[in-house]
Amino acid sequence: MKNLIMGLLLLAGAVACNQSQKDSKKELAGKMPKIVFADKGVYDFGDLTEGDTIARQFKFKNEGEFPLIINNIQASCGCTTPEWPKTPIEPGQESSIKVLFNSQGKRGVQNKTVTVYANTDPAYTELAFRVMVNPRADSSSVSRAK
Repeated sequence: MKNLIMGLLLLAGAVACNQSQKDSKKELAGKMPKIVFADKGVYDFGDLTEGDTIARQFKFKNEGEFPLIINNIQASCGCTTPEWPKTPIEPGQESSIKVLFNSQGKRGVQNKTVTVYANTDPAYTELAFRVMVNPRADSSSVSRAK
């Protein structure tokens, strides 16, 4: 009987400990770094001429309770180059990610994404933009028309 009581006490303690760990994880998850971008949805650069390069600062804020660390950023193609802060972004602090798009060799509507990997939950956030690339007027065809 004594062994049965000890077993039940150990089981009750293990259940309580497990519940306590779950509660702690939930509490901690709510305090994790949180990257919140000022731009919502797909950013539209509008129109540009083939060969032009455009840039945009995507502003964000760390709305979590721990420092935000951006580990890496990947662009959907080589025509897009991201630049990001390499130092931690403190809670409540604002910063930005600079995205450059080179339209050389591109024509028509371009839809691109930039994936930001950080110590957040979820572990990545996507930025998206679109741009309409118009063909450059060919200077040789203009001279032939004269």
